[in-house]
Amino acid sequence: MAFLLVGYAAATIAALFCIYLRRCCTHPIFTEYPFVGMLPQVLCNLWRAHDYSTQVLKQHGGTGEFTGPWFTSMNYMLTCDPFNVHHMLSRNFHNYVKGPEFREIFQAFGDGIFTADAEAWKYDRDLFHSLFKHKSFEVFLEKTIQKKVKNSLLPLLNHHAQGRVVVDLQDVFNRFTFDNICSTVLGRDPECLSIDFPEVAIEKAFNQAEECIFYRHIVPKFVWKMQQWLQIGQEKKMTEACKTLDEFIYSCIASKREDLRRYEENENEETYVDLLTSLMREEEIWGKDCMELKPERWISEKGGNVYVPSYKFIAFNAGPRSCLGKDLSFIQLKMVAAAILRRYHVEVVEGYVATPSLSIVLLMKDGLKVNIRKRKF
Repeated sequence: MAFLLVGYAAATIAALFCIYLRRCCTHPIFTEYPFVGMLPQVLCNLWRAHDYSTQVLKQHGGTGEFTGPWFTSMNYMLTCDPFNVHHMLSRNFHNYVKGPEFREIFQAFGDGIFTADAEAWKYDRDLFHSLFKHKSFEVFLEKTIQKKVKNSLLPLLNHHAQGRVVVDLQDVFNRFTFDNICSTVLGRDPECLSIDFPEVAIEKAFNQAEECIFYRHIVPKFVWKMQQWLQIGQEKKMTEACKTLDEFIYSCIASKREDLRRYEENENEETYVDLLTSLMREEEIWGKDCMELKPERWISEKGGNVYVPSYKFIAFNAGPRSCLGKDLSFIQLKMVAAAILRRYHVEVVEGYVATPSLSIVLLMKDGLKVNIRKRKF
């Protein structure tokens, strides 16, 4: 009996050792341990994940492999090398599709342009491209932004300037952008940007969906699938968020029927109709001050814009999937910046340090707290 037990133990150890050897990476970025993989180092540095990953990738030439705990299928190739990014997003774009697993994780985005591949993606992109480049849409967008600045943004900033209270400018801009997108795409303003910073169901649902998508990235698939089946934890929140988003969109579509009828009756008149987004911080690319928050790095000594290839700074993606709304976002940015800087002094609160949050979008962990004062002309 003892001999059999020893034999079983030896066989088990041998099997585990074989599994371990098969899992070993060619270019590991961390030390890999049995059973838990490379997870311990990640958990110990989770509080500074962006800085730590940048540091580690730099030590390994910009590219390396990560293996998660055994039997979780959480194995990844990580890179911050611009040439690798260019290879995947531009030169060999068709070899790197989103795929069904991506669509499953990004369930809240449906089957639209963000998750589509092949002909479905090409059709969606061509459609949106033709709409975004239409002159009437650009005029409509500018009018929508002007209206939002005048009726919501400036009254809010005036209120905080008079009260001399600290305001989170990141929250202000997020609310402004969300209202503007809903107004432009769906024809309805959810009015998130208001003096009292209201909690709006549709915005809350959108933010919750983002959190759930991030959660699906960092836990094994079988964990969130089980939560989805049992309707508990983050997956219950995802279900509720998707329901709120669907109800909002369906109500917007229903309300458009009368608008479309009126448009058809007056189609000869000039009418604007609404339509029904990992920062790399490599010293070799951006210089020794790459870890500093310096917006002025994008302004040349002569006052012009500094341009870099999109595969080095992928805020708007790169290659064929480059963000279609990039030019529109710059229109909004310039209009908002001009409206604010003409009327107010904006000062970041003393001691503030910008640190990125863990999210599928690049936000500042603690917002952007500022003091607002009116300019004296």
